[in-house]
Order: sequence, then structure tokens, then C-alpha cells
Amino acid sequence: MNAGPINCEVVYAAALAALPLLGPQRLSKLLNSHEPSEAWAVVRGEHRAHPSIEALLSRQFLGDKIRHRATDEHLNATASKCSVGNMRVTYLGAADYPQSLAVDIAPPAVLFWRGDITALDQRRVGIIGTRAATAAGRFMASQLGFDLARNEVAVVSGLARGIDAWAHRGAVNAITRIEDHPQSFARPIAVVASGLDVVYPRENAVLWREIAEHGLLLSESPPGTAPEAFRFPLRNRILAALSEVLVVVESRATGGSMITVEEAQQRDVTVMAVPGSPRMTSAAGTNLLLQQGCAPVVEVGDVLVALGLDNRRSFPNTFDPRRTPSERDRAVLEAFGSEALTLDQLIVRTKGELVSTAVTLGRLEADNWVVNNAGWWEAVGQNRG
Repeated sequence: MNAGPINCEVVYAAALAALPLLGPQRLSKLLNSHEPSEAWAVVRGEHRAHPSIEALLSRQFLGDKIRHRATDEHLNATASKCSVGNMRVTYLGAADYPQSLAVDIAPPAVLFWRGDITALDQRRVGIIGTRAATAAGRFMASQLGFDLARNEVAVVSGLARGIDAWAHRGAVNAITRIEDHPQSFARPIAVVASGLDVVYPRENAVLWREIAEHGLLLSESPPGTAPEAFRFPLRNRILAALSEVLVVVESRATGGSMITVEEAQQRDVTVMAVPGSPRMTSAAGTNLLLQQGCAPVVEVGDVLVALGLDNRRSFPNTFDPRRTPSERDRAVLEAFGSEALTLDQLIVRTKGELVSTAVTLGRLEADNWVVNNAGWWEAVGQNRG
């Protein structure tokens, strides 16, 4: 885990997250009042607790039950599991905690990850759907994942059986295919419910390794955690929080996908849906979303346009929000001059295509090079390139 000495704050955070009976809500309350090392001393009875935490620990003898498990052996064992599993750890308030989750309405107190946490600095689209996907649904998810990755948009999904896995397979294929390899591509992001060392379902083991190698594998569950049922709705809130746009490929009228949709709507995330046959139960949920006013997705261009024109949930790199524009982006910036232009006017001026221009605008807005006011785009500041 590269955690350093045993008194490192992330080790205490990981050990606290791995304590039985100290679930996500209780852990959040504890770490909102105490730094991890101090919180560890609190649960061991070696440090005075904040009054709200003292009240929490006194309920049903919770403090006594946790204290017996908060041992040095537990601390060392958790650190060892993270190290052996090549997992990194962060906690809310730490310098490396993702900005996109720090501002969420229900941020996870502790995060475990494998791969590259900077993958969250990319543009991000969530793709979700039923585990019992049809052949058409699997193909659509895979194609969307592939096309989004090739357009430098990261696919965020839950690595579940069905639509989730196929969306990530498409994104990984965009990276691993040697022929016609692009100069740049987006790295996939997976949010899972179990510990990162507990692959679920087992059939996705290879996909887990590929995403950890090429992108980011993320969980709030400590190592060794089984895929318990209550953890999946918790996982879904993180998936929704990381999505700038959420696409439902296939879904029944109820179930996990619709829970994620509700979480996205609470966060004002744009939800889109792939139309399906009204005769198919696997399309009942997506067709219902369309009836309720969600925009349809029939090709990747629909998603890219929505992403390019709606950047409220884009979080550029905290340390370098004004990245040097690429040559392609610079050409779009130079087309503005000192004028404000509509998207159509910009397409005419640059002789570009709708989708690529919309995505470029979205990327430039995310990096604070342009702003959008009531449909009019305008360049901001001077080009450093």
C-alpha cells in the first residue's frame, strides 16, 4: 500500500473501515469529528471522543463491541491485506481524496483503489443496465464503451454481470487493440461493492485485472469484504456521483439500475436511455425513462453531444485546471477570436463535425478555457499554448 510507518493516517482509516459494526454512516460521523489516528484512539478508549461520537458509541454498547476488535493485530492485518493486494487508501479530507466525490451529498468516508486515481480527472459517462442482458443489449453496451473510450470519455460502471461488464469490455478493447491505435484514449473506471480482493462475479476476474492495469478500480469496502446485498445500493450512489451523464442500456422497471437512476437524479445528473422493444421486459425500465422525458441514445454521438453541452459535473485536475490545449483544441479556441459564438456558428467557422466540436467544447469548458452562457460560447483568457 506504500502506506509508510504503521502510524500513517491511511492505515488507521483502512483499519477503521474494516471494523465490524462500524458501517459507512457511522464511519463518516466518526471521521467527520476526528482524524483517523485520533478516531482509532477513540474507539480503543484511549482518547476522549467528540460529544456526538460519545453518544454514538454509547448506543447498545457499540463502543464496547468495537473496542474489543480494534487491536494492533487488526491494524497490522488490514495494512498487510492492502499491501499484498496492491491497494491504495484515502479518506475524506486527505489531499488525494477525489474532488468529484468530496463535493457529493454522501461521500464515502474511506476509499480503496487499484490503478490510477487520476483517471477520475477525465470526462466520465456511467453505463449501467440489467445483469440479464440480451444479445442486442450486450452489443450496444460494448459498442458505447468502445466508442466513448476512443473519444477520450471514461466509462464508469459497476463491473456487474451483464451490461456493466460488457460496457467495460468495450472500453478495455479500445485500449488493448493494437491496430489503428489512437494517440489518446480514456481509461475505464469501475466501482465495486466488495473488497478489491474479492472478485464478484468470478467470471469477471480477468476484466478486474485489466481495469486495474489500464484504469481505476474503486471501492469503499475494505479488503476481504464479501459482496453483501446492502453494499450494492451504496456502490450505486458512488457510481452516480462519478457520472457526468448516466446511460441506461437495458433495465427492468425495478432493480439496481433504477436505484442508480434515482441517485443520479438526486445529484442532477443527466440520465439517458437506450430504447428497446415494448415486448421485452429487459427494456421496460429504459422505455419508462424515455416516457418520463429522458433523452434517447441510439449511438455514441447522442451521449457525446449531451456531455459536451452539459458540464456542470465536470471536475478538471485540481492541481492544473488550465491544462495546455492540444493542437485540435487550440484550433477551436483560435476560431473564437474575441466573439461569442453558438455551436452551429463554431462548426461553420472551423469546418468541423457536430460531435467532435461538442466534445472539444466540453473538454475546453472543463479546463476553464471557454464558458457557455445561454447557448453562446466564449473563450476565456489567453491561450498558453
